[in-house]
Amino acid sequence: MPIYEYRCQSCQAEFEVLVRGSEKPECPKCESKKLERRLSVVASPGSGGGDPQPMSGGMCGRPQCGMNGCQGLN
Repeated sequence: MPIYEYRCQSCQAEFEVLVRGSEKPECPKCESKKLERRLSVVASPGSGGGDPQPMSGGMCGRPQCGMNGCQGLN
């Protein structure tokens, strides 16, 4: 399940999302499906990057989870 970076063409929000199967992501800010997939830069092991950083806001990136992350969802 790859993580992709997107920019919303409606509100210009940039975000990352975990895409499962044929799932179509939507903007977590305005819920638009007009998205532009961005080129992601992948860090290689041993590149001196230190501890891995969580995604922005500590959320999984799925629009269904909202801006507060996956708290309370099972």
